[in-house]
Amino acid sequence: MLYVTNYALAVVFCVVTMFCWGSWGNTQKLAGKTWRYELFYWDYVIGVLLFALISGLTCGSMGNAPAWGFIANLKQASMANIGSAFLGGIVFNAANILLAAAISIAGMSVAFPVGIGLALVLGVIVNYIGEPKGNSVMLFAGVALIVVAILMNAFAYKLKEAGSGKSVTAKGFILSIVSGTLMAFFYRFIAAAMDMEFTKTAPAEGMMTPYSAFFIFACGIFVSTFVFNAIAMRHPVAGEPITEKEYFKGGFPIHLVGVLGGLIWGLGNGINLVAAGRAGTAISYGLGQGATLVSALWGILIWKEFKGAPKATGMLNLGMFILFLAGLGLIIRAGM
Repeated sequence: MLYVTNYALAVVFCVVTMFCWGSWGNTQKLAGKTWRYELFYWDYVIGVLLFALISGLTCGSMGNAPAWGFIANLKQASMANIGSAFLGGIVFNAANILLAAAISIAGMSVAFPVGIGLALVLGVIVNYIGEPKGNSVMLFAGVALIVVAILMNAFAYKLKEAGSGKSVTAKGFILSIVSGTLMAFFYRFIAAAMDMEFTKTAPAEGMMTPYSAFFIFACGIFVSTFVFNAIAMRHPVAGEPITEKEYFKGGFPIHLVGVLGGLIWGLGNGINLVAAGRAGTAISYGLGQGATLVSALWGILIWKEFKGAPKATGMLNLGMFILFLAGLGLIIRAGM
């Protein structure tokens, strides 16, 4: 099994996670020109499950230690730990779909800062309580800076939309809050199923490696999609209800875009779990949620979301990037 024992490499892995989690949404944006989000989501989930399986059978099966192998580790995992990782997938899936619904109602200026901002703060607290690893003062100071950065980005979006006449309903806020709260807990369920000392010794009896835990987590996402996405298709927050028949009307290229999105997100999640053994779950999760910075960069530089916006938005976004980088630097320093 491939794993990380060097903190610097663990940080690099978490930074890659940040780029993956902040970039997979581009595939949704590309597909969204002709394809409903609910239909895209099926392929996205297939991509996540596919990456989890492939990484387990390759990187998770390398080496001569039988107890560390992907298949062998799955066979000896306790039902309690399998259930924890599987539940993590269900929780993540519910949060992810609710976030998409919140964005469609309230827009990025409300849903993303409220949802992801809340997930970042609560997630770091929950994971630090579960595994108190790293300098808590630096860790939470970094989180505080990132929260301010996200709020600056939210205000920039608000200035941009000020003249559009859009209003935000209570439903949008509620969906964002529920999504962020759920998103804060999914990582803890996976981490609880893993032996976090796997970099030093073989996993304890009944515990899982990052690869086997990720696979069970992905199974939780896949299975729960048949419930959550079916509800989203029949009771959409935007547009007309659709059925599963619409999925089979899409061509191979449009399905491939969705699978690619899942593969990108899966890569980020997989290496983040591997890095957690050395960096600690709170630091790994916190750095990974720096994805907000990456997604903002895509929106500003590539998708031109602030084209024609007031000049003040430029200063706000610049301040966001500075504070975000400073916050990420403190989080990295917390583990040294």
